[in-house]
Amino acid sequence: MKSDPIVDEVRKVREAHAARFNYDLSAICADLKKKEKDSGHPVVSRRPKLRLKPTGS
Repeated sequence: MKSDPIVDEVRKVREAHAARFNYDLSAICADLKKKEKDSGHPVVSRRPKLRLKPTGS
């Protein structure tokens, strides 16, 4: 399979970020949430769509 340089770079950055937190998923998520909050960009959180069950009538 041919290597994609962009995908390789993203994986390298992701690996380095995970290593900074000793691969602790809770710490990684907390850091990403902090970065999201500190960015100042609006964050859209969409509620799940309500799926109605057919009534049969």
